[in-house]
Amino acid sequence: MSQKNRDQKNRWRNKTVAFRVSPEEWEQVETFARLSGLNKQDYLIAKVLQKDVVVNGNPRVYKALRDQLTNISFELSRLETLNSENTELLEDIRFVAEILKGLKGEQ
Repeated sequence: MSQKNRDQKNRWRNKTVAFRVSPEEWEQVETFARLSGLNKQDYLIAKVLQKDVVVNGNPRVYKALRDQLTNISFELSRLETLNSENTELLEDIRFVAEILKGLKGEQ
């Protein structure tokens, strides 16, 4: 029998929550979780419970930020204008900007 998994506060997490998302929503969740430095489970729990997601700078977060900024730069160079069809890109830009401001210690 496998060992029971406990979280950081020694709570046994034995309940499952599942829901469906579109491929675009899934990509956005994956991106935000990766940029926050959290795994998807911890990121989604924090967001559902309306807690602040605190990003701690580490090499994995910096690499994710670098990769995301590269993707954003490519998409921006490809687009002629930003419009309502590009809402996911705008959300990515806002999220990366918020993380960078926090890492620099700005309010």
